[in-house]
Amino acid sequence: MSQSVSLTRLLTDKNDLGHTRVEQCELPAAPARGEAILRVDTFALTTNNITYAAFGDAMRYWDFFPTGQPGWGQMPVWGFATVSTSTVAGIEPGERFYGYFPIASQLRVRPGRLSERGFYDMSEHRRELPSPYNQYTRCATDGAYVPELADFQMLLRPLFFTSYMLADFLADNAFFGAAQIVISSASSKTAYGTAFALREHGAAPTVIALTSGHHRDYVSGLGLYDRIADYHELDTLAADIPTLYVDFSGNDALRRQIHAHFASALTYDCYAGSATNTDFLTTGYRYQPEPKLYFAPVQIRKRNIDWGPAVLAERFGAAQRRFLAAVADSRNGWMTLIEHHGYSAAGQVIRALHDDGGAPREGHVVRLR
Repeated sequence: MSQSVSLTRLLTDKNDLGHTRVEQCELPAAPARGEAILRVDTFALTTNNITYAAFGDAMRYWDFFPTGQPGWGQMPVWGFATVSTSTVAGIEPGERFYGYFPIASQLRVRPGRLSERGFYDMSEHRRELPSPYNQYTRCATDGAYVPELADFQMLLRPLFFTSYMLADFLADNAFFGAAQIVISSASSKTAYGTAFALREHGAAPTVIALTSGHHRDYVSGLGLYDRIADYHELDTLAADIPTLYVDFSGNDALRRQIHAHFASALTYDCYAGSATNTDFLTTGYRYQPEPKLYFAPVQIRKRNIDWGPAVLAERFGAAQRRFLAAVADSRNGWMTLIEHHGYSAAGQVIRALHDDGGAPREGHVVRLR
């Protein structure tokens, strides 16, 4: 008689993304040939995870970890896991990996494309999904991994990869001829990560933060933007300067104001994502220029061709180390870590992030073990 093991997982209600429930089921204890079992240890929760759920159908985020239950999905998170058992040479029990996981006690993977850096999950249902999300990185050989900054890596690496590649995408296109860049939801981690990466480019245009009044002091304290404006101060921004709009808010009413204010001076409208607002996908309003959805894997693929994966990893790793060190520096006051334990606590954080968006200074880390 084959042995079984209990799988615990947190499921998300697709009709109410803040509603979750804990479920347990039985799985075979041993991995099949060609499989490894990763024990999920710890992960981060940010509004980026709510974004994955909000765009779960449109961008196929639900497809990474299917539940087999209509109306319920597994919200993807970034974190660390340890190999518990493996039938794959080169993937050894006890090894620690960083990557994309469900909120669950374990993940069965079918490792392929093995290298010193790690592997890709080649499970059948993931083969047609964007490969960056299928990659699992060995902590032992990851040049960007710093053990004492591991919590900050979970929180910020996926966001900063988006930020880094977004800044690179804009620079790669000569900032679409803009002399100023206006960034909405400037207090969000991905937005200020983009501002950080733009500063490293050196020749970037003036970067203007758009934020709410109650986040203004926080955004000002970051020291990453050239100018800060409340949303109601939009009309004070120069409208006769070529302007690039980078939208992290997903607010269609704000987009209309941006287009009306800058009019023909708006050179490019870059929709970079939002926590829960999917208006961009459904609005029937015709904008000029037409908003363009930014998708990091497209620029990643381009740079893998231009530079090669090793050079991209080296450049990003160096930038990430600088960014994480700045965020972790308590003198800067950019982030306070908040630690949680277990599935129920994770569900409470998800509810709060979905309903309130979370405080920009807070970073939530969940430990399962």
